[in-house]
Amino acid sequence: MAGTTDAAPVTAADVVAAQAAIGDVTRHTPVLPSATLSERCGGDVLLKAESLQRAGSFKIRGALSKLHALGDGCARGVVCGSAGNHAQALALAAQARGVPCEVFMPDGAPIAKIEATAALGARVVIGGATVDDCLVAAHARTEETGMAFVHPFDDPDVVAGQGTLGLELLTDLPELATIVVPVGGGGLASGVAIAVKSARPDVRVIGVQVETVASFPASLKAGRPVAVSAGLTIADGIAVKRPGELTLGLIDRWVDDMVVVGEDVVADAMVLLMEKAKLVVEGAGAVGVAALLGGQVVPAQTGTTCVILSGGNVDAGLLATIARRHETEAGRRMVLLTRVPDRPGALAKLLESVAVAGANIVEVSHLREGIGLHVRETGVQLTIETRSREHAAAVVDAVRDAGYGVSRYPDAN
Repeated sequence: MAGTTDAAPVTAADVVAAQAAIGDVTRHTPVLPSATLSERCGGDVLLKAESLQRAGSFKIRGALSKLHALGDGCARGVVCGSAGNHAQALALAAQARGVPCEVFMPDGAPIAKIEATAALGARVVIGGATVDDCLVAAHARTEETGMAFVHPFDDPDVVAGQGTLGLELLTDLPELATIVVPVGGGGLASGVAIAVKSARPDVRVIGVQVETVASFPASLKAGRPVAVSAGLTIADGIAVKRPGELTLGLIDRWVDDMVVVGEDVVADAMVLLMEKAKLVVEGAGAVGVAALLGGQVVPAQTGTTCVILSGGNVDAGLLATIARRHETEAGRRMVLLTRVPDRPGALAKLLESVAVAGANIVEVSHLREGIGLHVRETGVQLTIETRSREHAAAVVDAVRDAGYGVSRYPDAN
């Protein structure tokens, strides 16, 4: 990768032109230091908080750039297929430019993204298992109505718009050495790489995909877009089964490396960003941090490493689930299963043993079916909050010392 060719479907000049066309709507998002990642991973790590961009992601840059290029060609309106971020971005861009907008979103699109898109005035159509299905539906709508189709990534004007983020990095980070960028369809990574490496060819650009939908490694190896199966992922914003013809070529030319991360470490990255950076970042936007945590990317030892947090549009319910998972993994939440005699006061004695140990009981459930019990016994499941792994072990010991047999989840390591 990062080779050279005479073909130049998108140039640095195109990115500069796009910056002038979109600046009245987009925000110049901040770059924030991360002491946690710098200490844990080594090197000077900074976070480009594009999650704070209007419409919650970098996508507004490409959408506005495309509408500017279309000019009167979008007078009848614009249409797209998207998992959510491109849909929101196009809806906001259309609203800002005063044109109608329709978006097709897959069945599994996050509710927060659906509602936000509709709130921006777009007509939202839900249907199809994947983003690719939605793209087909959007193309059909274009043929039917004459509305202009806006591709989420495989379009030179969109790529140029996404590249404006790279121009901000050049302005803000004179010591820039490495950029870590999420990759779905490849529009952001290719645009940023073109903008940055045209001025600073020494800067490394590393793309990151999630393992459940990692289409670029096979496509780069084959030299053509190769579709992969789409697995369930919390990084839905980059769940693109097949790279575009344009972006595959640009990634091959401009991006230095492509790495893949697992789902669990993406969830860990989201929690770390909430706890330490005080930033709400969706799974797709957190994959760069996941690559640092998982060791797939090593920060530059000289100069700064900038991780792009590409989006912040995530359902509150998913955040709660990820936070609870983290509490369990950290030893601050556990489930105990035991049994008590089926007589008055027995449950109170069990709960007292937990309280004396200093733990907080979140939930108590009685189990009378599906487990082996004496006719005069009741199963009890306790969900408990503790301070640490050590405290959790002490709580288990206290319950056992009180005379109860205990099964614990997760098991102590």
